[in-house]
Amino acid sequence: MRVCASLSSASDMDAAMDADMVEVRLDLLGSVPDTRGKDTLVTYRDPVDLSVLPDGFSGMIDVGEQPRPDTGLTVVGSYHDYQSTPGSDWIASRLNSMDADVRKGAFRVNRLADLASVLDASKAVDGRHVLLGMGALGAVTRIRADVLGNEFSFGYVGEPTAPGQFSVEEMLGMGDGCTVLGILGNPLGKSRSPAMHNAAMRANGIRGAYLPFETPDLDRAEDVIRGYGIRGVNVTIPYKREIMDHLDRIDPVAERIGAVNTVVNDGGVLTGYNTDVIGIGVALERAGIDVTDRRVAVMGSGGAARACMQYLDEHNCSVTVAARNEETGTALAREFGQTYRRPSSVSLRMHDLLVNCTPVGMYSDGPYPVSIEALDHGVAVFDMVYGPTPLTRRAEETGCRIAYGADMLAGQGAASFEMWTGVKDSFDTMRKELE
Repeated sequence: MRVCASLSSASDMDAAMDADMVEVRLDLLGSVPDTRGKDTLVTYRDPVDLSVLPDGFSGMIDVGEQPRPDTGLTVVGSYHDYQSTPGSDWIASRLNSMDADVRKGAFRVNRLADLASVLDASKAVDGRHVLLGMGALGAVTRIRADVLGNEFSFGYVGEPTAPGQFSVEEMLGMGDGCTVLGILGNPLGKSRSPAMHNAAMRANGIRGAYLPFETPDLDRAEDVIRGYGIRGVNVTIPYKREIMDHLDRIDPVAERIGAVNTVVNDGGVLTGYNTDVIGIGVALERAGIDVTDRRVAVMGSGGAARACMQYLDEHNCSVTVAARNEETGTALAREFGQTYRRPSSVSLRMHDLLVNCTPVGMYSDGPYPVSIEALDHGVAVFDMVYGPTPLTRRAEETGCRIAYGADMLAGQGAASFEMWTGVKDSFDTMRKELE
């Protein structure tokens, strides 16, 4: 991948010397500084004035959508959509209509299907080109120049000059063919998985990045994972069940649970696994909680609850499911041969363990399906949400034994990481990142 350092000031040149080329945006710098012999792209945002170029300039000029000037320089024509990504046919038609040596398109990526459109367009744009997705969801396009056939890609020095950019140092460290991992979900603003997995990648010398793929739907998810060569993804709320329709194979344990939180891409074959059940075991064991033959109250009926039910079923537990959604709660309990009760009728004193499988505590502060005011030290607590939560604070006040969501997160993450990379024993690295 050829990395172009986007300068935000003339003083950035010192940090840009390792890049393959540099971009001088005249709207930011006002003039063209000494780029010390580096291949240089001068980007215009106003009418093209060739007189601002230094004597002997032999680089490229980006004229945007303006007419091609009368010059022997390499001309880049560029189109930016800061709001959305059009369909691939529109992108290709628009770029192919440019009278330019290099055609560049940058588009705001809002959903996975937008990434698929950029990928499809890259195969239909004539000649030399650069196609990029803007925003956090578009970051993968910046490190897959080989996949998209891009002439170069942009990295920042100093401060980012566009959303979703990596630094020049990061991009040079990754290079073509780097390992791309990620997480699918919505929302992902509080997810600690990127920090946790990127720490594990650094610790093990793996070139690449673990990226957040926050998307309002899963349309074309399989095309994006295959097309961009994404080695694997974690899956979180609300897609742990829906993702199963986008995969080639489902591991028997995940099939039994009815939820997938890990996807592995083996040469285009996508297989779904559930490592949440492994993380649950790690968290309970680290807390010294033996659930064998115990009475357990489970709050929630989504994908995390399904993994919990599988683990509890394996340990011969008697389980009461308490969920606001009576239909899904009843179905979950019935599927595992357990009992559903309306949350208001659940007595914590009749249980040995209370498990929170809802997002309460991460994206809101409650209330929980079951009132936690009746907690006493005789009931152990397992909150799958990581970080201090109303439930864990209440449990600490009452002296309950507690299994923490951070241990589950690191446990399931380490299991997923091993599936993708073959690297074992990443738990401690990941858990430390959550502190």
